[in-house]
Amino acid sequence: MSDAHNAVAQRAIGDDCLEADYLIETPLDPARVADVMAGEQSSGTFVRVANESDALRARSRASVVRIDELEAASQPALPNAWLARQHASGPWRRARITLSFPLANIDANLPTLAATVAGNLYDLGEVTGMRLLSMRLPASYRARFDLPKHGVAGTRRLTDVARGPMIGTIIKPNVGLSAAETASLVRDLCEAGVDFIKDDEVCANPQHAPLAARVRAVMAEVRAYRERSGRSVMVAFNITDELDAMRRHAELVEREGGSCVMASINWCGFSAIQSLRRATPLALHAHRNGYGMMSRDPSLGMSFHAYQTLWRLAGVDHMHVHGLAGKFAQSDAEVTESARDCATPLTSEYDDAVLPAFSSGQWAGTVPATFDSVRTTDLLFMSGGGILAHPDGPAAGVTSVRQAWDAVQACVPLADYARHAPELQRALAFFGARG
Repeated sequence: MSDAHNAVAQRAIGDDCLEADYLIETPLDPARVADVMAGEQSSGTFVRVANESDALRARSRASVVRIDELEAASQPALPNAWLARQHASGPWRRARITLSFPLANIDANLPTLAATVAGNLYDLGEVTGMRLLSMRLPASYRARFDLPKHGVAGTRRLTDVARGPMIGTIIKPNVGLSAAETASLVRDLCEAGVDFIKDDEVCANPQHAPLAARVRAVMAEVRAYRERSGRSVMVAFNITDELDAMRRHAELVEREGGSCVMASINWCGFSAIQSLRRATPLALHAHRNGYGMMSRDPSLGMSFHAYQTLWRLAGVDHMHVHGLAGKFAQSDAEVTESARDCATPLTSEYDDAVLPAFSSGQWAGTVPATFDSVRTTDLLFMSGGGILAHPDGPAAGVTSVRQAWDAVQACVPLADYARHAPELQRALAFFGARG
């Protein structure tokens, strides 16, 4: 974060408003655009209308708190027909803007909160770039929304992992396996020593492995493993669906002795996830698939800080952050900052941190980058192929990941540690050769 952003982030805010930071690009005066933004997302007018008094505007209109102009761009980031009709030309001025929104306009209404801070602003004719960067909420407002039921400490209790990272994997292939075949794979993964297993986001309730049948078959294996080993393994069943179905699915998982459900939050929506949170005591694993379309253009969408702030108000327990040196487009710096955002309470009055879930191309060889960046083991480290594709089998894959975490916590390079850790040595030779 920039020094200017830190200065804004550290300033106390009153109980009657929330603040949001934006990056804008415009050929116009940024102060004028900031004023348009404030009006559009509160009083909603560009001219006075009937019955709009000074007192009403003072009570309900958002206000501009700060404007920090940045270096201009030579070309617009996005096309804009409105500006083209105005025959506007550069320079394309860029600025960081902070707005304050009256909470009385919003109340404890998460969809309306999202519509306020991330709604029609993206369609304003005055801008060629609009990105929501971050948000700050007063503690009294945060208290009106759901907290995570489990978070980091609760997930540790449910998985019997008192210290160190929680090691997880993803069921691959995610399509094609029957319920019985999935249960067989879960049995093998439990025996391999994983702490956490999740469904893939595109496998929810397919015809070849209906969710009801899959939950019963998988949980029979998980219960049997718990009885013979004393270890609890958390399975995040993908229950993504319409709300009534998700409630039924969660009830089934609970009856079968499960501890976690997963949902593709962007496609279910805020209201559905809030309702699901209030309907189930299970840990809620938030899968963010689709977030890239909101974030990859640096001049559009929203940064993870704002994104996770909104979703944490829905009461989720885990949030995906992708992975260090992974297969996706996010930089290591973005992944690191995302993990730190998850671990940071939204306000100092509440312990509402959520468990950052690392995934995407992760294996033993990406452990050093992960630990060096976040310097904590309060995380879920998931390896799909990095465990299941280990040349000596899934058990060796799990062991190789644990050995890598042991190495980094002992400040020993992986290559040195691998001299006495054959599973890690094999992983380094096999996956390392694939780049």
